[in-house]
Order: sequence, then C-alpha cells, then structure tokens
Amino acid sequence: MKIGIPRALLYYYYVPFWKKFFEELKMEVIISEETNKVIVDKGVKESVPEICVPIKLFVGHAIQLLKQNVDYIFVPRMVSITKGEYFCPKFMGLPDMMKHGVEKMEDKILTCYIQSNSDDISDYKNYLSLAKSLGVNEEQIQNAAKVASEEWLTFRMYNKLGYTVPKAIELTKNTYTVKPAKEYKSKSSLRIGLLGYVYNIYDPFINMDVIEKLRELQVEFITFDMMDEQTLVESIEQMEKVLFWTFSNKVLGAGYHLFNRSDLDGIIQITAFGCGPDSFLSKLFEIKSDETGIPFMMVRVDEHTGENHLQTRIEAFIDMLKRKKQLG
Repeated sequence: MKIGIPRALLYYYYVPFWKKFFEELKMEVIISEETNKVIVDKGVKESVPEICVPIKLFVGHAIQLLKQNVDYIFVPRMVSITKGEYFCPKFMGLPDMMKHGVEKMEDKILTCYIQSNSDDISDYKNYLSLAKSLGVNEEQIQNAAKVASEEWLTFRMYNKLGYTVPKAIELTKNTYTVKPAKEYKSKSSLRIGLLGYVYNIYDPFINMDVIEKLRELQVEFITFDMMDEQTLVESIEQMEKVLFWTFSNKVLGAGYHLFNRSDLDGIIQITAFGCGPDSFLSKLFEIKSDETGIPFMMVRVDEHTGENHLQTRIEAFIDMLKRKKQLG
C-alpha cells in the first residue's frame, strides 16, 4: 500500500515520525517532490483565494501525489499539543477541506485526530483509527509508534543542536540510536534570528531559498525549532495572556528570547500573506525592536513573491547590519 505525505505544513516538523511510522507498518511512503511552480499553480487553482499560501501549497502537493497513484494521502487533523492552546483552525479542518474541496480527494484522505500534551505526538492511541484502513492491528500500531518516536526524538536532538530541519533529517537517517553530537557552529561574524513557522522557513521555493541566501552572505542564524521548548515557554510567561495558537506562541517565545540576547545583530521574520496570527506577532516584534534596539525586518511572502524583490531586501538588511557592527 502506498501512503503519500505532502511536503508542506508540518512535514517540516513531524515527517521523521510519520514516515518511519508508516514504514514500520510495511507501507510504501511517497513524499511529494520539492515545491515548484507547477505545484504552486495547482494549489492556487484548487484553493479558495482567501486562504493563506501554506495551505495552497499543501493542496498542490496533495494533487501531485494523486498523480503518483498513492492509495492514501496522509492528512492528520492537528488539534492540540499544549494544554489550553490549539492549532490554527485551518489545520484542524484540513482533512475536511481536502475531502470536500479538492477534486478526486474524497476517497484518498487518510486522517486521524492528533492531540497531545507536548510536541511528542507518538502516543499510539492517536493513530488507532488508521488500523482498519491500513489493515493492521492495535499491537502493530503501538510498535510502529514506539519505533517512530525514537526516530523523531533523534531528529529533534540534532535540530536543537543548531542544525536546520533538512540537515537534521539527513543526520537522523544515518543514526540508529540517540547519542551525543557536537553542536553545529558557524564561523560567520554576523548572527541573526530567523523567525517564522517551519513551513515558511524551510520551503526553499516559497521563500526564494532564504537560508541559502543567508549562507551566501556568511550569516549565522537561529530559528525557533533550534531552541529548547522550555526556553520558548519561559520567554512569554510574563504575558497576561498568551495566544491561542501553539506554533504562534513558539515563534513569539523565540522572538522574545532572541530580542533579549546580546549576541544577535538583527532579526528577520518570514511570514505568509493571509496569516492572521502573524499579524499579531509582527507588531509585537516591532515593539520589541524599538525597546531593545535590535534591528528587525518582516518579509511577507505569497505565491506571487518575486525572487529579486526578496533577495534585494535581505541583502540590504544584512548590509545594514554589517555596517552597524563595523561602526561599533
């Protein structure tokens, strides 16, 4: 049986778990190809205009998987991984959106209800509803979830040591047991915070490969996924009320922490057009920038973003930071 996993949204956070889970159940896992113009155009065409670009990309990737004759496309209903906080409603409604809003998807969506008290979503009970469709039993689900959990924890270990998500995935493939690893360190003289959801930071097509651009400019960066979860929580404890959305709170916690660090030269936020929660975050980061004096730039991307426009803005911002540092 072929299970397709779209290379979009939380693929960039949970694919080590999901891929290993299905492989342990003896399924063939098909990952959609990297985002390209055809995928973007398909997603835009099949989506309502008002929805944010990350969801449009997910639709495009799912359509691409249909052409690869998969039996199912895995679209989990992400509900909550933190008490009192939830995923964006678009994540919670995504399986229904795909089934009833995208042509030929109704019988192809494989979904389950995921709720946890932490980032670790490996509780096998989250996946028991898949058993009948996959032709497996509870014991097989339990064993697969256990093995996949070890894979995901290894991935997160590397990620939190300073490796980007793609590099951490690569390292995880060559690691069979959790073991100590050296923290990744760059020789760059300039260091910035790179804020944004994983699917905005790590999809090189939609953000015009901002990570590679920063490397070309010899800039070291840190993202929220490289930081310990407790640090993210503690950084926003002083707020009277946190946001409703877990990943928004992660990015907010990372931003507040980074704005209070003396070893950062600046902060860039990558946000997608049409994202409601990010409209809060951007304003809060602007206020923090004024308070701390750390330069901040928000870059908004959508399906029409031009490469020259984005790269010129980043180059200009980095050049400003370098000049500021030289002047002392």
